[in-house]
Amino acid sequence: MASQGDIRVLLVLDLLLSAAFSAVAVWGLSVVGVLAFSWSTVGLATLLVAVITYLAVLR
Repeated sequence: MASQGDIRVLLVLDLLLSAAFSAVAVWGLSVVGVLAFSWSTVGLATLLVAVITYLAVLR
């Protein structure tokens, strides 16, 4: 039987990749003029993407 890995590593990777994706998405939306870029918006988007990913993949 294969090891499932450490959940902490998965959570850190999830947060890092969610932050990168959110930063690019918020930046792109600010270029188009849909949303203003701010780090609080990136943080909120990061949490939202991380929670959705956690619920979809790890549960």
